Amino acid sequence: MSKSYFFIGIGGIGMSAIARYFLLKGYNVGGYDRVRSKPCIALEAEGAEIIYDDDPTLIPPRYQAPNEVEVVYTPAIHMDNRIRQYYDVRGYRQIKRAVVLGQITRTQKGLCVAGTHGKTTTSTLLAHLLDQSHIGANAFLGGISQNKGSNLYLDAESPYVVIEADEYDRSFHQLTPAHSIITSTQPDHLDIYGTADAYLEAFQIFAEKTVDGGLVLLHESAELQPLRPQLRVLRYGQGGQCDYRYSNIEYHEGQLFFDWHFPGGCYKRLQLGTPIEINVVNATAAIALACHLGATEEEIRQGLASFLGSRRRFERWLNEPNHPVMIDDYAHHPDEIEASLTSIRRLYPDREIAVVFQPHLYSRTADFMPRFAEALSVVDNVILIPIYPAREAPIAGVTSEALCRLVTSPKKACVEKEGLIDELRRHRFDVLVMMGAGDIEFLLPEVRDYLLTVPR
Repeated sequence: MSKSYFFIGIGGIGMSAIARYFLLKGYNVGGYDRVRSKPCIALEAEGAEIIYDDDPTLIPPRYQAPNEVEVVYTPAIHMDNRIRQYYDVRGYRQIKRAVVLGQITRTQKGLCVAGTHGKTTTSTLLAHLLDQSHIGANAFLGGISQNKGSNLYLDAESPYVVIEADEYDRSFHQLTPAHSIITSTQPDHLDIYGTADAYLEAFQIFAEKTVDGGLVLLHESAELQPLRPQLRVLRYGQGGQCDYRYSNIEYHEGQLFFDWHFPGGCYKRLQLGTPIEINVVNATAAIALACHLGATEEEIRQGLASFLGSRRRFERWLNEPNHPVMIDDYAHHPDEIEASLTSIRRLYPDREIAVVFQPHLYSRTADFMPRFAEALSVVDNVILIPIYPAREAPIAGVTSEALCRLVTSPKKACVEKEGLIDELRRHRFDVLVMMGAGDIEFLLPEVRDYLLTVPR
């Protein structure tokens, strides 16, 4: 391995985990990002050298030595970035973070979790279950584990590494899973794939990359063609035809319990530490793979009950008896929005629920606008803020206002971010859900402070 690593886009959740991994392994780590985010600040505290202007003259000398540095980039940073151009014109090999993860899966046993949605929670729970068991695990996650306070797990004794497998830009094709989970194959990223068929084909290729003798766990809705006979393919979900399934979901004094069925038996009344129904199906897959690797029933019970979830995945920011409940959720695809809001409605059946949603990407909003409206209309109170563009230019007619017109909820509004607090004053609710994958997270402290002035 190279002596130094330079990460272009180092503050991204996936990139920062790999950067921390190499820091902890004793390598020199530098990088560039547009924003000095919390992951960047944490990396700097651990020794990373990070710049925040795409001025190549700011790159520290140790990351300019041609034979001494490995340059890792995220596709979110385009070639018009001057740092990328600097390395390109000088002939440096620039590799995606997925290539680095692929290298790691070929040195350890990769447990790779892919899917349109559900993959962050499933991979984080799998890492937690293994970490709390006698098996142990390393992990590179797409979200911050509330239990670990990090998106990275390290265990020198464990042969396993849990990896959240990213389908964007076909990155997960770099991986070589020992075992794999596919949580969903609902079409997304059509700006990259073009068609739903091409998107499905990408998951087919990913599943086939699982090594001979490996277990492939497919959600009951996953639409894949039969895989090669050297793989063990099992289904999970709620249906009776599933090899692993859940049943008897119950709420009791704010806690959630369910039964988990496996071929030949059942674990009765498991307690899920994150009491939201959408996570039961994710738990069903994580438990199945953990048990396949040798975790005991008692380890499963203790690990599941102690699971705190991931940041920005049903993260409670306010849960006091005298003020509205405030929940932050990263959901940004229509199916996961509908599943999340439906679960929250079941958790709070007698409460009035409002959602503030920030659409993510013009292309995704254009591709699924009627579906977004249908999903958001699960609750009676919907507030939209402008679309987060990320890497994209605007598309004519694709706006939050256009989406708002399709929402059928009795109470709906569309406002600029700076007008959100004033808009919230016009709405009555017991539970507020802040939802989206863009920069809506930066509004959370201000919204929480406002809600602390609102009696319930």
